[in-house]
Amino acid sequence: MINWATEKRPIVALAPMADMTDSAFCRIAKRLGCRIVFREMISAEAVVRKNDKTLAMAAFHDEERPIVQQLFGSDPAIMAEATQIIAEQFNPDAFDINMGCPAHKITGSFNGAALMREPKLTSKIIKAVKAATSKPVSVKTRLGWSRSDEILEFARVIEAAGADLLSIHGRTKEQGYAGQANWEMIGRAKQLVTLPILVNGDIFSAEAATEALDITAGDGVLIARGALGNPWIFAEIETALSNKTGPDPKNKIDSATRSKIVLEHARLHADLSKNERPLVTFRKHLAWYYRGQPGAKAIRQNLMQVETVSDLEEILKNTI
Repeated sequence: MINWATEKRPIVALAPMADMTDSAFCRIAKRLGCRIVFREMISAEAVVRKNDKTLAMAAFHDEERPIVQQLFGSDPAIMAEATQIIAEQFNPDAFDINMGCPAHKITGSFNGAALMREPKLTSKIIKAVKAATSKPVSVKTRLGWSRSDEILEFARVIEAAGADLLSIHGRTKEQGYAGQANWEMIGRAKQLVTLPILVNGDIFSAEAATEALDITAGDGVLIARGALGNPWIFAEIETALSNKTGPDPKNKIDSATRSKIVLEHARLHADLSKNERPLVTFRKHLAWYYRGQPGAKAIRQNLMQVETVSDLEEILKNTI
């Protein structure tokens, strides 16, 4: 089980990302130096309904431990029941509550970032989930709905409700992923609470991780898009934070190593798929892996048409 209070600082973890941080990606991240993974969010209501697809999303391999399962929902009782079901069936090391997703299909049902506008409900949800499990319970949120200073009061609500850790994305709901993450405001929130704070948003390099921690005095970083197509970022960040001299240039990934990792990830992805064309859903990862890479433009069309691991092996063998 994770103990956020005693976890080695700075904490470096993989953020939960819908449709991206499944078991295959989390296993690759762990193999390449990621200490802790947050799995993609799942619906508490769907868990309680025993939806097969949702429960399959919650399954994980022991290699992924320590692992945090993120839930979303707006009904405290349902959130508590879902927590108990996931704990009994899968036994993750910790739970996280999504209070930051800006997608309309989530906020439109009063989930995700919409909870930032409901402090009393937020408190009830955290307390209900805490009462349902002995595992640590954290919250991932944003700076606010429309104003970046909303987090200053919201962080205190989350702490008072008993959360064990808080991850803050440095943008508001209305910003979505536009503009620049405001690390300074995360730092202001950090000064107001005693619970550990993870910094999230615009961390695409070891240098950015170091800067974010310097600005916020945070307890760690939660890497989201910076890890897509770049799962070796965790080792680079750990190296930079341990010696404060930046990542070792020798650790840069060459094309052969990239191809090896891509194929390893593709095989894990295919093993999870029940589709006869298992890599159709892997194409989104290929777009990230070869974004801006030499030679990628010429084969982009082929990469976006792969259906099987054999297809991918052939393309990489002949063109990269």
